[in-house]
Amino acid sequence: MASSSAPVHPARYLSFFLFMLVAVYLSVFLTGDKHAAPKLGIDLRGGTRVTLTARTPDGSRPSREALAQAQQIISARVNGLGVSGSEVVVDGDNLVITVPGNEGNEARNLGQTARLYIRPVLNSSPAQGAAPKQPGRQPASAPPGAPGAPGAPGAPGGLPPGLEPPAGQQAPPPAGQQAPPPAGQQAPPPAGPGPASPAPGPAAPASNAPASPAPAPGTPPGQTPADVPEPADSRKDLAERIQGMKELRQSDNPYLQMGVMQYMAAHCGQDDILAGNDDPKLPLVTCSTDKKMAYLLGPSIISGDQIQDASSTMNQHGIGYVVDLQFKSAAANTWADFTAAHIGTQTAFTLDSRVVSAPMIQEAIPGGRTQITGGDPPFTASTAGQLANVLKYGSLPLSFESSEAQTVSATLGLTSLRAGLIAGGIGLILVLLYSLLYYRVLGLLTALSLTASGAMIFAILVILGRQINYTLDLAGIAGLIIGIGTTADSFVVFFERIKDEIREGRSFRSAVPRGWVRARRTIVSGNAVTFLAAAVLYALAIGQVRGFAFTLGLTTVLDIVVVFLVTWPLVYLASKSPRLAKPAYNGLGAVQQVARERRASSHVKTGRG
Repeated sequence: MASSSAPVHPARYLSFFLFMLVAVYLSVFLTGDKHAAPKLGIDLRGGTRVTLTARTPDGSRPSREALAQAQQIISARVNGLGVSGSEVVVDGDNLVITVPGNEGNEARNLGQTARLYIRPVLNSSPAQGAAPKQPGRQPASAPPGAPGAPGAPGAPGGLPPGLEPPAGQQAPPPAGQQAPPPAGQQAPPPAGPGPASPAPGPAAPASNAPASPAPAPGTPPGQTPADVPEPADSRKDLAERIQGMKELRQSDNPYLQMGVMQYMAAHCGQDDILAGNDDPKLPLVTCSTDKKMAYLLGPSIISGDQIQDASSTMNQHGIGYVVDLQFKSAAANTWADFTAAHIGTQTAFTLDSRVVSAPMIQEAIPGGRTQITGGDPPFTASTAGQLANVLKYGSLPLSFESSEAQTVSATLGLTSLRAGLIAGGIGLILVLLYSLLYYRVLGLLTALSLTASGAMIFAILVILGRQINYTLDLAGIAGLIIGIGTTADSFVVFFERIKDEIREGRSFRSAVPRGWVRARRTIVSGNAVTFLAAAVLYALAIGQVRGFAFTLGLTTVLDIVVVFLVTWPLVYLASKSPRLAKPAYNGLGAVQQVARERRASSHVKTGRG
């Protein structure tokens, strides 16, 4: 046990705490939006709920194991972004993501399949607003099957509308032969009773038939959506569309690649049906995520499962942010050899079948560490952090269709918050009144210590909301209230140790330092148990329970800080005051009376002996 006569410097403790309090509030008012308000959870300010529907390439129902694995990965992504108060639950074949605030796009981004591949760039062209019409070509409004019409058997390459090779290019099959359809599809029937023209014919005369819309991507050549029977199973239809798009955009035919690239350049703004389902062993025609460029890419050289770590940092050689990747050893050697052999060429990083970045290789990159830089516009702190987070926690076992975000009302949460604040305020007032009546001056010091603790906690919550996106919800408020109660318990332990010392015959002045030596071990032990329970609960729980555990652990740590830096120095200063040493002020008159009776009883026993 430390000596009670050790020198005490209460002013140093109080000054250090005051310095900490000023520092955190300077951070509150001089950084971020400079508003002293913590971020509120979905039950207090509303939020966004996004439903992601799982899909499989073969159209089968997703397994429970795959959905559970996807739920775990998306939950890890949510936690990696620091979004507190979020929930990810399985609902049938869907994953329902609930995120505080109105950031629906953030919730949708969490459902990215995150299949990353590094592919060499074979060709590229700027995206266009619409597919250009080729001279001498029949307009897309021609009836399906007309000679020379897009998608007809006699059209070059048998391509659907918008996928013809550029003017002046010859079709892949020799003259006089009909172009075979993509693998896995049957040739469309002839347009008329006679055989189809084997070569491109002249433009068909204008028809009085109503214009036919262009087939959707993946529709078999020579057919329009109206000709295709409605499938009985939407999953089977989706699987056929994915397979059709894969056969077109991942073909080895160089002329088909040119036509598909021209088509993609005019349709980069559309949703990608192939997202996350491309074959890394085949070439790929795709667009960039900013929808400004179309690319023809070679087979993948490195896949995303070879990523060891990913993080976002500021770009030291330009504007914006970059995503740092660290490859595993095998991929590091592959990357070093590839970059050394392809200096001066572009390499594309594709995420879910879209090009995230296509930088130019300027030198060999050994060691397995490389960067993904944003294009135009460059990565921001948010977009770079999201990409690094998605890549760091791995790819999902399923792909998900984009879904509509719904706004969640906060009415119920605000009503509960008002009721909770009223109840908490009444309880706090009763505690303070009891402390003042029972401990008097010591009760006043309790109120000052609780005020200091509350001010520190509030500022820390504001800073955490800005730095790690921590959001305060009803469960978190419950953790704060319980944590403040733990702080009050620490005061009671200290004051009761002081009473024990006075009962043994010591004065208030000498009882305070001795009581502190005995009380601090109990205070530290009790808070250590509470913090350990909060840490275990935070590690094992999900959703709002984590918010409860976080605030409980935070207030437990701050309890130690406040008791050591505020409560103990204030009580020590009070013990040095002759006025506060009087029972009328410190409320210790009854205890001192017990001490006098004990001394008198001891003298009587000694005299008789």
